[in-house]
Amino acid sequence: MRGQLSTVRPAGRLGNGAVSAVLLFLLIGTAFVLSSAKPAAAAGGDQGSSVAIVREGRYLYRFAMLQAAPGRLVELIDALKRQAPLLVSAGDELPLIIQHHQGDHWDLLVIYPLGSYTEFYAPDRVAKRAAVAAGAPIVAFSALRPMLAWHEDLFVTGPPVEAVRGHVSGKGLLHFEMLQALPGKFDALVEERRMENRFNRERGRGQTLIFIHDQGAPWDVVTLGAYKDWHEYADSDKIPREVVELAARKAGFADAAGVGPYMRTLISTHRDTLGPLIPVSDR
Repeated sequence: MRGQLSTVRPAGRLGNGAVSAVLLFLLIGTAFVLSSAKPAAAAGGDQGSSVAIVREGRYLYRFAMLQAAPGRLVELIDALKRQAPLLVSAGDELPLIIQHHQGDHWDLLVIYPLGSYTEFYAPDRVAKRAAVAAGAPIVAFSALRPMLAWHEDLFVTGPPVEAVRGHVSGKGLLHFEMLQALPGKFDALVEERRMENRFNRERGRGQTLIFIHDQGAPWDVVTLGAYKDWHEYADSDKIPREVVELAARKAGFADAAGVGPYMRTLISTHRDTLGPLIPVSDR
């Protein structure tokens, strides 16, 4: 019949209309892929930023919690500050020293970035550390022992050391939360910490870094918040109630009032400590 196109075509050939349809499909598909392709944020990072802020990871740290012997806190701080550049000369990372202001009973928390057990205890690193300690005994922990009334070590994994330094840079107040999970609740507790980070992001507050127990002291999860000062720490009361409620629901909580109580269904105990970072030099 005139005006009717045949639906049968030689194998391997397409008519003009079919070619156009295929080309259109390919163009639309390509445009969709290009428009939706975005750099993936690193695990535990923030969305919406050109550079993901890594908040979790497998980098190994030693958290040394120290309580000074009576009357020896200033001496202990001075010894740790003198120790820091010597550790760097031995091939270690510069430690971070946080001084207790209020909270737990320790006076100082020293974060020693290790990287991994394999790196830290590599024969050449051990030999270099021993050589430095031979000329400067303060490098060895035994030199600090007479200044201590109590100490506790916790080995944790967390974000890369560069992320930790960036997190605390320019901040005048750090906030440690140390938590012990109830039996069978460890995974849920880690996820709750992530939920609180989402909650804080949605309401415009700073987020924390998350550190996971590897060995040592009994704390399962440690989070580290960083604030410019006490005013910024207390500024959450100024956020409109409707913003806070929406943020809580977006983060996965029933409501804002349920954030703290939910965490307490997952833990046997927890402790908060706030204090400033003590400046140290690598020279």
